[in-house]
Amino acid sequence: MSGTALIAGVSGIVGNNLARHLAGSGFTVHGLARRPPAEIDGVAPVAADLLDPDSLQAALEGLKPSHVFIATWLRQETEAENIRVNAAMVRNLLDAIRPAGSVRHVALVTGLKHYLGPFEAYGKGMLPATPFREEQGRLDVENFYYAQEDEVFAAAERDGFGWSVHRPHTIIGYALGNAMNMGVTLAAYATLCRETGRPFRFPGSAAQWNGLTDMTDARLLARHLTWAATTPRARNEAFNVVNGDVFRWSWMWGRIAAWFGVEPAPFDGEPNPLEAQMAGAGPLWSEIATRHGLIEPDLSRLASAWHTDADLGRPIEVVTDMSKSRRLGFLDYQATDDAFFALFERLRAARVIP
Repeated sequence: MSGTALIAGVSGIVGNNLARHLAGSGFTVHGLARRPPAEIDGVAPVAADLLDPDSLQAALEGLKPSHVFIATWLRQETEAENIRVNAAMVRNLLDAIRPAGSVRHVALVTGLKHYLGPFEAYGKGMLPATPFREEQGRLDVENFYYAQEDEVFAAAERDGFGWSVHRPHTIIGYALGNAMNMGVTLAAYATLCRETGRPFRFPGSAAQWNGLTDMTDARLLARHLTWAATTPRARNEAFNVVNGDVFRWSWMWGRIAAWFGVEPAPFDGEPNPLEAQMAGAGPLWSEIATRHGLIEPDLSRLASAWHTDADLGRPIEVVTDMSKSRRLGFLDYQATDDAFFALFERLRAARVIP
């Protein structure tokens, strides 16, 4: 396996794990972000702003990527702004690499909001039946995922490269300063509960506590992205990507609590959002970080309570079908509780949590 990969969003939870996987798989890897990490072995950082076409073209001059992976977005106040900004980021990137004429495949990472709708209408209105299947198509609502897809499809038609779209469920993986990171958020929350003796209280809905769900390990997603980008029969396809197991949060919550040595509070049937539970915890986290020599004293750079609340507060059961990938030969599996535990171990080893 070989090629030259360009990852847009290398500092995020998807891009970070993908960069490590590709660098270990024989690829020459370039990682693009406004502030790309420099510590990933085998990855050349590319500092550029996807909303600044001139700086983007200058940063990519002379680069001839064979495979492009787009794993980034910028959250805006409204879905209309999400569409305008995030579509422009994809368009600017594909325009900037067009002159090289080297691209064979572009992979775009979106997510289950393809089926659930944007944050403004998350899990509301008419939704397709679960498990979500790729052939269920788009909802009749504005959605920046659709706008990003359309930019990729138009460029592929124009320039002749293949594409793939990847729709993970909530992602578990190592990344700091990320806007969508349930695993690190729950680790910080459990640490605060252990420190204060407060109950480890499930923040979400009864539907999520009692219903079936699944998740996506960032390492499995990295392997899936690589597989689709290098497998001819996966060309020009959209895929769901999950670990392969299903669970109920009524079971998983106790597993996470046990890892941190805290007692899970009984679920009373009402949501207790983390944004409220963790409000004002910044000074305490800073004190914990100082006492234990942690690398990040700013809780706001670790925890994304709003996103975890959105996922765990959904009023419907959400499970995801992966039959298309299985039929085409991608058979990887990851137990979700083990994915959480591996992340927590890594966070502890890196001195992110005590």
